[in-house]
Amino acid sequence: MKQQEKKGQEFDFIKEKIKDKPVNKRRLLVRGGFNLLCAVIFGLVACFVFVLLKPYLEEWLYPEESSTISIPKDDVPQEEEPKEPEETPTPVPAEPETEPVVLEAELEIEDYQELQNKLYEIGKQANKSIVTVTGVTSGKDWFNTPYENENSAAGIVIGNNGQELLILTEKKVIKDAQAISITFIDEAMVSASLKKYDGNTGIAIISVPLDEIPKETMEHLAVASLGNSYMVQQGTTVLAIGSPLGANYSILCGTITSYQNEVSTIDKNFTIFTTDIVGSANGSGVLINLEGEIVGLVLQSYSSQSDRNTITALSISELKQIIEDLSNNRDVPYVGLRLSTVTDGIAREYSIPKGVYIKSVEMDSPAMTAGLQEADVIVKLNGEEVATVEQYNQKIYALNPEDTVTVSVKRQNGEEYVDLECAVVIGVLK
Repeated sequence: MKQQEKKGQEFDFIKEKIKDKPVNKRRLLVRGGFNLLCAVIFGLVACFVFVLLKPYLEEWLYPEESSTISIPKDDVPQEEEPKEPEETPTPVPAEPETEPVVLEAELEIEDYQELQNKLYEIGKQANKSIVTVTGVTSGKDWFNTPYENENSAAGIVIGNNGQELLILTEKKVIKDAQAISITFIDEAMVSASLKKYDGNTGIAIISVPLDEIPKETMEHLAVASLGNSYMVQQGTTVLAIGSPLGANYSILCGTITSYQNEVSTIDKNFTIFTTDIVGSANGSGVLINLEGEIVGLVLQSYSSQSDRNTITALSISELKQIIEDLSNNRDVPYVGLRLSTVTDGIAREYSIPKGVYIKSVEMDSPAMTAGLQEADVIVKLNGEEVATVEQYNQKIYALNPEDTVTVSVKRQNGEEYVDLECAVVIGVLK
């Protein structure tokens, strides 16, 4: 028995006691500091990434809309009706008046030079709105040799919509161009893109992103001021700026020699200004008045053969609606008619109803598709009377492509005119 107890006691030779591991405060402090440092670095990297991506995210999530370009329109002057002669009152003898003393002053050469300097200063200020537009085309000739052509013309800064600088020029300069560049008055050069063009007049709007234009260049720029060309008369002094002779930033002075000629284009008639200013057949630019406002757009393609050596321009007031539409990326409405106003005198002499006379209808145009014919007289558009080409233009330009307009016409049937209506779907001339 004692031997068994002794044997049992021999097995109780190990007694284990688990103690808590002591806390290593130094290691804990180091690990906490390391985690804190990682958190700070992660936060800094995240902030840096967010700052870089913020403009792009805002542009993607909240795209900024460009402001609309609005150009004030000018009222077409109305022809004054002849007044009935008034009765001449019986003359009352007046007391003799003292004749004023007239002092004659001779002009010196210095006076003429001073006048020229003032005219030059007007042109110099207006040239801040002028740029050089260059269209680059490339290809290969018959011998498979690469070539590159450049066409240049003057451009006019006509607007700033908050995102782009808008420039007016001729479509033919950038036709089929693989690249378009703009050279400013300080020789800075940037790339541009075609925004919209009008297939009828041949004018185009090109745009340059504002963030691509150097700040120093923007300080030298000015948006052109469009004047009222209805105030231009024969003998009005004007300046031709841009590239009237082929070299940009030229300043030429002269007068309007004729302002009553008209050129008939599709859906619209334009007043042509002819001048005594020597120009080139390939000239481009604008005519400005003595206030520095644009009154004419130089488009030599509209000049007659006899006027090819002098500057010819289209009335700017008649182009304002088209320029506004193109600047806002809107297509110019197209019907496909060449028109003339039937005045009171024409109506009496030829027994034609008053309204807008259709001289011709363009092939495959919306007007031809709708059934309008040559010699029809338009009297209403959508139920509203039209008596002149100007009224016709105002109503048509208020529409958009794909809109349908009801055109009421009078068509000759034997010796009388019958009333007809045609539904015209507005198109776009390419």
